[in-house]
Parts: sequence; structure tokens; C-alpha cells
Amino acid sequence: MNKFLQAIRLGLGGIGANKMRSFLTMLGVIIGVAAVITLVSLGRGATANVSKQIEGMGSNLIVVNIRGRGNGVTLSFDECMSLKDKQGIGAVAPSISGSVTAKYNNTKYSTSIEGIVQDDSTVRNDNVGRGRFITSMDVEYSQPVAVLGTTVVEQLFKGVNPIGSTIKINGYEYKVVGILESKGGSSLTSNDDRILIPITAAEKITGDKTIRNIYIKAKDANSVNMAVFELNNYLLRKFRVDTAYTVFNQQEALNTLTTVTQTLTLFLSAIAGISLLVGGIGIMNIMLVSVTERTREIGIRKAIGAKRRDILLQFLIEAMALSGTGGIVGILLGSGLTSIIGKAIKISALPSVDTMFLSFMFSLVVGIVFGIYPANRASRLNPIEALRFE
Repeated sequence: MNKFLQAIRLGLGGIGANKMRSFLTMLGVIIGVAAVITLVSLGRGATANVSKQIEGMGSNLIVVNIRGRGNGVTLSFDECMSLKDKQGIGAVAPSISGSVTAKYNNTKYSTSIEGIVQDDSTVRNDNVGRGRFITSMDVEYSQPVAVLGTTVVEQLFKGVNPIGSTIKINGYEYKVVGILESKGGSSLTSNDDRILIPITAAEKITGDKTIRNIYIKAKDANSVNMAVFELNNYLLRKFRVDTAYTVFNQQEALNTLTTVTQTLTLFLSAIAGISLLVGGIGIMNIMLVSVTERTREIGIRKAIGAKRRDILLQFLIEAMALSGTGGIVGILLGSGLTSIIGKAIKISALPSVDTMFLSFMFSLVVGIVFGIYPANRASRLNPIEALRFE
């Protein structure tokens, strides 16, 4: 035990005697560990963020997207609503979307607009926080009413209660009847930055009666596959080619997203891990220099009774101390970078305990692997030749 403690003291003393050199040696490990932690944490955060958005769109959700062009590759409003009669389907919510400029008094704001039906609330979890939602009467009579996302409210009304107010959307007057509950979003899209109006009214504003997005809710989780099968059969009979449309369900989207992000995160982490190996080579290089510089010290220690394993342990501990300290600093740096970058791109990302632990253990392994050769070389020095070394 005393010999082990003495080996630790001598190893740390060797590091402390050359502080700048030791820091530069650790830099490769620090950068490698920080990069791995940052990339893995941001990758997991991005996956969780997008998954939350997809799940927030509604449960048992199926999305139909019409991709073809021309009059023969469209669905009318009545055809969309008739899909509700298909087996396994519980509710249907076709949508027309576009970009508009909304105006209240002298304030203008560019946002997106979606023409929807009353079942949109059930299908996509578009619930109101205040006021009311779009009703079947609004859709039937093309009523000029609007439900605003929280971002639109903040931009147009600046703290004023918008319920009952009149706004202009591309020059058309609409009465605000509700405000959506906040659903959040990412740096690219936001579920709160939109205006909902009756789908029949959206045809006038967007100038397009073509319905290309249909959101469908299966009756239950067990009915999703049946509903997808029915939809594919119907659309294939209508359009003749399966390239004119896509049908995908929520679980497929989540599975695809998870696979892609995990592969990308693994790939980026492997690239970041290369810097750890480079750091290991740096440790081996500096340890070889240290062995050369301390040849007489090694000779003296062996001459007064130090055994080969004592010398081996001393230099191995020094290598592990370099890599381990670099791993700890890298964990702190990676955690800080994760927090800063996550806030900048609006992703909730925090390093997990398992990622930090594995990164630290990997840095120790790097120190051991690349420290064995210099330590073994030091332990094999002939004490007589070492004492003669100048």
C-alpha cells in the first residue's frame, strides 16, 4: 500500500514539475471528451425535441401527403371527409396552408396560416387556451374567424387581450375567437407561430383549393395498421400510381427519426473520438520524453531497491493521471458547451450520467493503453546504464 501511494506521489510530482507541458499533453484528451459529450448530448436533445413535437401532434396520428401535380392528382374537401367512413379511421382533418401577412392596427407580422376543420383539435391536439376553437358552423358558412398561436399574439397585440378583436389577413378582416395553447417548437419551426381559420375560408386567402395534407386519427392504437391499409388502397385506386402520395403514421416517423439521429450521433461521436486517440498518442510521446529525461532518477531508484513493477506503476499512474485529469476537464467543458449551444439553438440538451461516465472511462483506458509502452520501457532500464546516462 505504501509503495502504491509513493508511486502516486511520484507520478503526480512528475506532472507538477512540467505544468505547461502536462496541460498541452492533456489538451487532446480534453478536446476529445468535450466533443463526444457535446455531440452526444445535442444529438439526444434534438431527438427528444423533435419526438416531443411529433407526439404533440396527436396520438394514433396518420398523415397523408398528396405529392402529385395537376387536376387529376388532387382530393376535394368532400373526398377528404369521406375517408372517415374507412375502417379503422376515427377522425379526419384536411388542411390548406400558406404564408400570409397579419395586421392589427399599425402592426404587421408575417406568419403561416392553416385552413382546418373542427376535428383538427381532436386529431392534432390543437387545443385553445382562451376563447373557442373553429366549429362546424364556421366551416360550413366560411365564417371569417381566426384562432391565433401564442407567438402571433405576442407579435401583434403586445399584451392586449386579442379575443374579440379584428385583424386583417392579406387584407381580409377576421375576428379573433381563440388563442391556442402553447406547444413550442424548434429553431426551424414553431407550432405557436400560425393562424388557424376555417378551411373553406382559407381557399379564398391562399387562392388554392387543392388539399395536399390530410391528418387522420385512427380509432385506437390497434387500428392504425388497418387505417393505413385502407388509405393506401383508396388512394392507389384513385391516382393509379403510388408515387402520387405518401401515407405514414406517427410511430413510423418516430422510428425513422430515432434511427437517423442515432446513426448521425454515433458517426459524429466516432469522429470526435479520434481526437481522444490523438491525445493518447500525445501522452505516449510525452511519457517517452519523460522517461528519457528521468533516466538517472530511474537508475537511482532501481539501485536502492526499487523493483521493475514499482517503476512500471509510477509511470503508468502518471499517464493515467494525465488522461484522467484531461477527462474531468473535458467533461466540465463539454457540459458547458452543451448548455451554451443548446440554448443558442433552442434545444433542451443535458449530458447524461452514462455519457460522462463512459467518456471518463474511455479517457482512462486511452491513458493506460498509450502509457504502457513508455512505462514498460522505463521499468526495463538497466540501473548501471541509467546511472551513467547524462
